[in-house]
Amino acid sequence: MSQGRSRRGAPNAAPLLLHIDDLWYNSVELSIKGDTVNFFPNSIAFSIPLPGGGSFPIYWYGILIVTGALVGAWVATREAKRRGIDPDHVWNALLGALILGVIGARLYHVISSPTGTNIGFAYYVQNPLEVLNFRQGGLGIYGAVAGGLLAIYLYARYAKLNFWTLVDIAIPGLFLGQAIGRWGNFFNQELYGYPTTLPWGIPIDAAHRLPMFADLTKYPVDTTRFTPTFLYESLWDLGCALLVLYVARRWSKAKPGDLLLLWGMLYGLGRFLVEFQRPDAWMISGIATAQLIGLALIVTCGVALMYRHTGPSKAQVAAQSARQRKRQRARPEQPPAPAPQEQQPPHE
Repeated sequence: MSQGRSRRGAPNAAPLLLHIDDLWYNSVELSIKGDTVNFFPNSIAFSIPLPGGGSFPIYWYGILIVTGALVGAWVATREAKRRGIDPDHVWNALLGALILGVIGARLYHVISSPTGTNIGFAYYVQNPLEVLNFRQGGLGIYGAVAGGLLAIYLYARYAKLNFWTLVDIAIPGLFLGQAIGRWGNFFNQELYGYPTTLPWGIPIDAAHRLPMFADLTKYPVDTTRFTPTFLYESLWDLGCALLVLYVARRWSKAKPGDLLLLWGMLYGLGRFLVEFQRPDAWMISGIATAQLIGLALIVTCGVALMYRHTGPSKAQVAAQSARQRKRQRARPEQPPAPAPQEQQPPHE
């Protein structure tokens, strides 16, 4: 542990800085000034020394994304077993879901244009090779889900399994994986909202401030706290995971694909609300793009779910067919057209 010293309590004294790097590589920094304690995580969990010198950093974000995927897959194996499906299908599909999920998440980020940063679609058009630089961050959950669904569809075709059933098996684990993965944003000091005085507000160091909060005289590092937007979404996802697990076990009338529709409704609602605390949101016509997608998911998935369970019943369909046949019988029959008469040959 390395320690920088200052006189605590002295006016305008520099904060006491504690760098904890015995176990992890510079993974934690504590700033203490008077009665204020700030915790600044480092995005690097540890570094692997390389033979030729230097090191290869391993980021918390990647660790938590993989952890979330593995925990989610384990939950999916429990769901598969409960439904009488071989749990090995979950592990077999996981690799493809991770690959296509990361590709989809990256593509969503590439086409976006977040507020307050120059890293957006125009940047990638000018620097196309940076699209492949996954280690610089930039992933979008909507793209990840789209890629994951494509992978499950392809695997379902290969294994001759019902696609909708496989998706429903994955949904509780998806919510749980999202809840875990969001903590990667905490270590990156990103996905935070506007300044707040709430007791659970988090400090953000100067290097990770959005441009609108970069004025340190107006927003001092030692005293300014920001809304932990990532935490709100993480807790929402955790609650949704518990809810869909309950529904999967208690809703006897559920049909294959219903949990996917529930994901669209629940995550769409949560994301719509969370985006109000996203100063860096990608905007279209003054509205956050994620909110527009969230609203579309709520409406389309909600209507589809209602129609599947409250749409025309078999009795209603039969009654409608009977009315159509009755109307056809009630129509007056048209008299048959007279047969054409044969022309007599002229007399010679």
